[in-house]
Amino acid sequence: MHETQLRELTGRKVLVTGGAGLIGSRIAACLRQVGARPVLLCTLDAYPRNTYRDLFGIDPSDRSVIVGNIQNPDVVRTAVAESDYVIHAAALADVAACSRKPMAAIHTNVTGTQVLLDAVAACERVRRLVFISSASVYGNGSPEDWARPCEEYRTVRKLLEAVYGRVPAQFHEHTQLRPMSVYANTKAWGETQTALTLGTAGTSYTVVRYFSVYGEPQVVKEKSHSWVVAWFATRAALGLPLHLNGGGHQIRDLVHVDDVAAATVRALVAPRAHNETVNVGTGTPTSIRTVAELVAEQYPQTRFVETPMPPGDPLGGYAATHRMEAVLGWRPTITVREGVARYADWLGRTPEAIPAWLRAESEAVTA
Repeated sequence: MHETQLRELTGRKVLVTGGAGLIGSRIAACLRQVGARPVLLCTLDAYPRNTYRDLFGIDPSDRSVIVGNIQNPDVVRTAVAESDYVIHAAALADVAACSRKPMAAIHTNVTGTQVLLDAVAACERVRRLVFISSASVYGNGSPEDWARPCEEYRTVRKLLEAVYGRVPAQFHEHTQLRPMSVYANTKAWGETQTALTLGTAGTSYTVVRYFSVYGEPQVVKEKSHSWVVAWFATRAALGLPLHLNGGGHQIRDLVHVDDVAAATVRALVAPRAHNETVNVGTGTPTSIRTVAELVAEQYPQTRFVETPMPPGDPLGGYAATHRMEAVLGWRPTITVREGVARYADWLGRTPEAIPAWLRAESEAVTA
């Protein structure tokens, strides 16, 4: 994609729902870099208030920040009516939290999404909506997905099996969706509903399926098993062991949050992204155990402990990136090794990112 296409965003108002969170705040920063005017709609209740200001760079008193709920039709209609583009990043995105409280996931990820889609469909000003989905909609894929890499890459099959214990699944956008968790199921619904609602209204949309997002300033949440890089680095920094669920053989395609933000902004204006679904990943399979080993390079005294697989945690796979490259004219720039090192360096310079409850666990272990 030519950088000149990004100039279409100069001076344009872009509504980012969930815009005060990790991903939303990085998208907002990227939008400002290309001259757009982001407006952030968020409840500001996913983290302590100081996290938004001190780590994510969000000032709740700023005029560009709307503190409100995506389920409130009046708030949403007003925000949408003044927007040229919309990025829908608001969601209860913690897999474990969605499993514990499915109704909360439905209220935010289903009801909230429909409220937004209705407002966008009724607004002639909006040029395109980008719906943030997730690679979790693929689940473990199908037998065909596991077989395809074997056919395409026969010469490296034995190497893949030796490294990962199996041939990792490669997920293409046409892969059948097999969600394994409440969160994944809400995202699969959101994809279909976006196409149904906006397709009928004639409003352009793009669905972007994020693979495993990581990177500074991501911070861990209690009772969560998401965000493996942040979890491993934070525990290692405190001298706590790293839990390898199921032995750490799950495969993830780890994509840095800065790359995710860049891809999402491009999806707003790329002509070929009209009514498309696009993976956003690196195309590189990485095992959870490999992530642990990369973290251990930054914290040499790190210990590993094997633990059971949590419910809804897929074996996973990695992204087919052909469509992403063709549609967006773009590829990620940050490798996993570089990204893990960057996160560890940031954590060392930002000790306040380590939550008090995890410090207390560390102190209890060493007492």
